[in-house]
Amino acid sequence: MIVDHRTYRIKPGHTQTHLKIYEDYGYAAQSRILGQPHAYMYAETGDVNTIVHQWVYEDAADRARRRAAMFADPEWKVYLQKLNESGLLVGQMTSIMIPANFCPIKR
Repeated sequence: MIVDHRTYRIKPGHTQTHLKIYEDYGYAAQSRILGQPHAYMYAETGDVNTIVHQWVYEDAADRARRRAAMFADPEWKVYLQKLNESGLLVGQMTSIMIPANFCPIKR
């Protein structure tokens, strides 16, 4: 199992606007293809204007297959267009993580 851990930096003061765009245009398509996220959170303190989400995959091939399907999905393309038009995304960092043996998120 692998966990795709993503951190997004949002234009200051616009975290809720970004989340609303995702909720209205991206969540349904993404969760339909990738399944429910393991986590989807935003920072209240510390590194504010940051959103973190995690997606669990069987392995790298499963991730590649499901992400290819997502990027081919017309509904997801609408979300990407809305996100790009908003200009709210400042940066992104993606890490592929492997749960420790004692981690309770095993599937």
